[in-house]
Amino acid sequence: MPVASETAQTLDRGLRLLHLVADSPAGLTMTEAATRLGVGRAVVYRLAATLTEHGMIRRDRAGRLRLGAGVLHLARRAQPLVADAALPALRRLAESVGATAHLTIADGGEAYALAVVEPSWTQFHVAYRTGSRHPLASGAAGKAILAGRQGDYTAVTTTGELQQGAHGVAAAVPGVEGLEASVGVVALTELDPSAVPPEVVGAATAIAKALS
Repeated sequence: MPVASETAQTLDRGLRLLHLVADSPAGLTMTEAATRLGVGRAVVYRLAATLTEHGMIRRDRAGRLRLGAGVLHLARRAQPLVADAALPALRRLAESVGATAHLTIADGGEAYALAVVEPSWTQFHVAYRTGSRHPLASGAAGKAILAGRQGDYTAVTTTGELQQGAHGVAAAVPGVEGLEASVGVVALTELDPSAVPPEVVGAATAIAKALS
């Protein structure tokens, strides 16, 4: 086998191992990783050793493979890029609807507000801080992400789940590999059920294109 092909295969296996570990909150044993990759334990040991050197994975006290701090560093570097790409669509959405618009990503079992844009022309609007967190199962933003995992990119509407009297509409961002996110708006008054959901879905689609 040519050296280039061997290198590509090793890289592919390393990335697949990294994804497997990322998708395993309880960690993976070497045997489990080898079985899922369809390779021998010796191959997994070599891949794990290289990824550990770069801080991408680590072994806990029980010997299970878990994500390392290097992944968090990459995520922190990537988040501003994602937020910047989303801001134009969020601004248009906030101004059009007259409500606070946000891009929310999944972070473990929580929804994390990565970018927030408030409308400029309304007298009152919801103050929704960048960095806010809440369970994925509560609120329109988190529920839209969960719906996106099932392939459902239609708008989700909620009332009063995170803040009494607040109304939210959100839709999952479609088709961006490795990104679980939603776009939504939140307001203190009821949002037009015929006009707002299509605009939210349109903004989610626009952000997906900006990130493609």
